Amino acid sequence: MASAATAAEVQDEAICSICLEYLTEPVTIACGHNFCRVCITQQCEEWEKGTGPDLTCPQCRAQFQKGEFKPNTQLNNIVQKIKQLRTKPGKEPKEDLCERHEERLKLFCEEDGEAICWVCEKSRAHKTHTVVPIEEAAQDYKVKLQGALGPLRKELEQALALTSKEEKKTTEWQRKVKNKRETIAGEFNKLHKLLREEEQLLLQRLEEEERETLQRLQENVTKLSRQSSSLQQLITEIEEKCQQTAAELLKDVKSTLTRSQSLKLQEPEAISTELKNVYKISLDMKETLKRFWVDVTLDPDTAHPELVLSEDRKRVRRGDTRQDLPDNPERFDTRHCVLGAEGFPGGRCYWEVEVGDQTEWVLGVCRESVSRKGTVILSPGNGYWAMWLWDGEYKAGTSPRTPLPVSVRPSRVGIFLDYEAGEVSFYNVTDRSQLCTVTGTFSGTLHPYFYSGLNAWGKNAAPLIICPVPAQAGGNLCP
Repeated sequence: MASAATAAEVQDEAICSICLEYLTEPVTIACGHNFCRVCITQQCEEWEKGTGPDLTCPQCRAQFQKGEFKPNTQLNNIVQKIKQLRTKPGKEPKEDLCERHEERLKLFCEEDGEAICWVCEKSRAHKTHTVVPIEEAAQDYKVKLQGALGPLRKELEQALALTSKEEKKTTEWQRKVKNKRETIAGEFNKLHKLLREEEQLLLQRLEEEERETLQRLQENVTKLSRQSSSLQQLITEIEEKCQQTAAELLKDVKSTLTRSQSLKLQEPEAISTELKNVYKISLDMKETLKRFWVDVTLDPDTAHPELVLSEDRKRVRRGDTRQDLPDNPERFDTRHCVLGAEGFPGGRCYWEVEVGDQTEWVLGVCRESVSRKGTVILSPGNGYWAMWLWDGEYKAGTSPRTPLPVSVRPSRVGIFLDYEAGEVSFYNVTDRSQLCTVTGTFSGTLHPYFYSGLNAWGKNAAPLIICPVPAQAGGNLCP
């Protein structure tokens, strides 16, 4: 069996020293060297044009005459057999061969970023390029590829975390929309479909906002999912490439590295999941409530001695001194409050109170039977259904207390009592929104309730004012 060196020498003899390809129609010149017929013919023509009739062998520089070359049929047959041997499948592992020269790819061109054979190295295309052994190049690039995996995995981790965050925001957003929808629907049901058209309008706006926001949130999730998929795909590609042969690994390796460096996570658009402040019971509803508007006046027999009532019994404020008034059973002696003279044993009733810039106040209804002496605890369990402003905070008098998010300070508050439904609703007339609804089981007669806070050195000196019944209102529709 021929040695490896002998086999290489045989292959060298089958290569044309002019084109560095396998001999095609080989011919032999006078000195015994062989060339492709086309290559030596072109060489002769170029030589004659430039330097005269003296022709020299491209290998040994021996002179020969034009046309002094003979076809070498035997060498042509050998070349064809060598080609067949190079492509014939055998039991040995398949080698990576050069597509042009069918030689083993043992070298790597740094400039062109491709694996080449020893014939390619000698060609004009790679003659001036930096060439290194293929295994050495493969090891260097494997280190670089593995270095690129760390940042990519971090980007993927961040993308997945952001995706999860956006999905949670979507769920939370849907929960908020569901709760708001129930609130809106409940308020309209409470008013016995009196505001059905307004309800449909608000639900439509809410649905549009829901659809728009969910679409934007879903777009964020989709974009992040795509980025995650791209990152995962590139990571898988790099992991598979690192397991490939050196030649396969180095194929397009620079492109892979460039993509790994350029593939940066694009964070999603920041989308607010706070509902817009447009879901208000519009006091075009006020036109509807006019049907239930009642004329409320203050009952001086219930007023705390430090309260000052106007002659028309429509205003109440905190005085500077305690008045000498009879301590009748109806009068509050500890809390600075007063009741409305009108009692409501049933039905629906509505009235409005001007609170202006007062810093402390309480409004609502209470049972006629509540205790007027000593400490007063405002809660449904004690017969009070109210809301208030205290220490800069608005709260509903539920049990426990419910803080109220008020974006626009109410200068006028509407109170709507639906006795049979067991509800007292409060409205911000200033921005035409609902503040809250306090529920309970009503029994006996209910009276409007008013509390005017501390004077606060003149900061809270303005009175609470019961607004007059507007023209064309229904008047007192309560039984």
